[in-house]
Amino acid sequence: MTPAETRAESWSESDAAAAPASEPVAPPVGAGGRTPDGVVSADRADADRADADGADVPGVAVATVPAAGAPSRAATAPAGAAPSGEAGGADRAARPRRWGRRRQDLTVFGLFLLAAVWVTSQIWTDPAGRVASLYSSDPAQVQFFLAHSVRVVLHGEFPFFTEQFNYPDGVNLMANTAILALGIPMVPVTLLFGPAVTFVVLVTLALAGTASAWYFVLSRHVVRSPLAAAVGGWFCGFSPAMLSHANWHPNIISQFLLPFIVWRVLVITRSRRPWRDGVLLALMVTAQAFINEEILLFTALACGVFLLAVLAQRPALWSAAWRPLAKALVTCAVLAGALLAYPLYIQFAGPMAYHGLSDAVRDYGNDIAAFFAPGSPTIGGAERANVNLAPNYSEENAFFGWSLSLIAVGIVAWLRRELLVRALAATGVFFAVLSLGERVSWWDRELITGPWEWLVRLPLLDAVVPTRFGLITSVVIGILLALAVERSRALPVERRTLRTLTVAGLVLALLPIAPMPLQVTSRPPVPDFITADRWRGYVGPDQTLVPIPVPNMGHTHGMRWAASTNLDFKIPGGYFLAPRNGNTGDPGRFGGRPSGVGQLLEEVASTGRIPKLDDRQRRRSLDELRHWRAAILVLPVGQHHAEQLRRTVEQLVGPGRRELDVWMWDVRALTDQPA
Repeated sequence: MTPAETRAESWSESDAAAAPASEPVAPPVGAGGRTPDGVVSADRADADRADADGADVPGVAVATVPAAGAPSRAATAPAGAAPSGEAGGADRAARPRRWGRRRQDLTVFGLFLLAAVWVTSQIWTDPAGRVASLYSSDPAQVQFFLAHSVRVVLHGEFPFFTEQFNYPDGVNLMANTAILALGIPMVPVTLLFGPAVTFVVLVTLALAGTASAWYFVLSRHVVRSPLAAAVGGWFCGFSPAMLSHANWHPNIISQFLLPFIVWRVLVITRSRRPWRDGVLLALMVTAQAFINEEILLFTALACGVFLLAVLAQRPALWSAAWRPLAKALVTCAVLAGALLAYPLYIQFAGPMAYHGLSDAVRDYGNDIAAFFAPGSPTIGGAERANVNLAPNYSEENAFFGWSLSLIAVGIVAWLRRELLVRALAATGVFFAVLSLGERVSWWDRELITGPWEWLVRLPLLDAVVPTRFGLITSVVIGILLALAVERSRALPVERRTLRTLTVAGLVLALLPIAPMPLQVTSRPPVPDFITADRWRGYVGPDQTLVPIPVPNMGHTHGMRWAASTNLDFKIPGGYFLAPRNGNTGDPGRFGGRPSGVGQLLEEVASTGRIPKLDDRQRRRSLDELRHWRAAILVLPVGQHHAEQLRRTVEQLVGPGRRELDVWMWDVRALTDQPA
């Protein structure tokens, strides 16, 4: 929906009713000189071009007319005047405006980039040695996937499955968000500086890029005020939910395609070129699928709910919208389906495919109180204050704070006459309710069963983390803020007073949730034994290097070791989603098959207690090492409880030796023997 339509809606429902009966009512001129009354001006060619570009929302007839007080070109052009001269003068007059718009855009983009650098500043000081202070597993997984992209480009490795971790079962990368659309373009950075640097580059660009994309779409198609567009873009890019995911999930915060996908969906409802628009939509959908499929699904659901909310209020719009919409969506489905058919086959029917998420995350939901608390990584937030309001600190998908929550409600009440605002409000509330999960709670006290209880087992939705529906509500609030700033310009208030009130409102809404630098902590460096390539003398192409403890969800340092070498050696275990017990098609779980050795060493690493092992345990452990085709076991000397781990491993395979900064056990003689 464009400003023209929203202003048309406001005029038709309020101004017309308030106008004196003795005076004709002139509807307001919309963006680009459009009016809502469907009257076609003399400049029909411009109107046709606007319609062809899909500049308006479903079924609303608009046309370009001269701005108020300005005669049309058709009326003012003298007979016989040379059109070329008029066009040349118009071009010369338009150049300063275009350059001014360009400088304005670059300024906003630059400010967003500076804000993103500020948010990630503590990681930038040492990308390889710093990680999120509360939870460090996901960055290691992402770095592993970035290293996999290097192998795809340099070695032609299969992009959708790998045996470089969880050997020999492997990992279905299509079912694990391998971010190929981000990792492959970043291969030069990964090769030059390593995956840890690429990770922080992606987080920084994702925050700034998402904010910039929303600003661009809002400023071109929704509001005319640069400030309004900048406020909306800012919140969409730096909302508490985005900041929460920034320390862990660059794939989730890389939403720079979403504003264009949303706008393209609205375009096709009135498009005169639905086949072309369907192709454009298909290409964007395909690219987003290789960034994050869950966010793509959210976008599709949000567009559907929004359009239904519009049609519920204006059923007559459907008659004009359904034909181009159907043509474009069929085109999109055919093309995107062809492009994604094989990757989706691998994801849902290929090796190590799973159906449905682990029970550990399936019921993740927001607490109602989370909508009124500030997020942890914000100026008004505190980690301890948010305990039990979100599943964990990487999933704070609401946390708007009291002031913004009340202001958002106030905006809806103020602009309730506008169809766009009512449709946005319905969309935001719908997904806020879904984000509560299967059990609705208030300050961690369960109240009632949530609607998600009846949806969680549906196809596709069974792979959704419900708390993340709050991301859709965040975008809705960002658009509402942009509309509020835009509409405030028309209030009957003295200009200076209006400016003061606008700034005060924005400060009240946004200051408590203003972003702060992400909190980080130091992590152990990759051992010199790995970086100096000393491991290459022991590990062959079809053998594994076994880090101690064995990599799993809580111990991902071994994944970072492999990523630092661009996955030149294989490892067993790791942090990923896979079917239970390795059986393709089973429900998902974190990690591969249960490992006796892995569980034993994890317990020692956690407790520091050295178990006394018998011959049966030793035989079973050797069987696992043979299954992994283990070449060497590697324990950093600086590992927590390193001495206890060393003595435990010696009970299994005998004495090891110190090499550089690790203890190392060469077990090839043991694992090459038949069981």
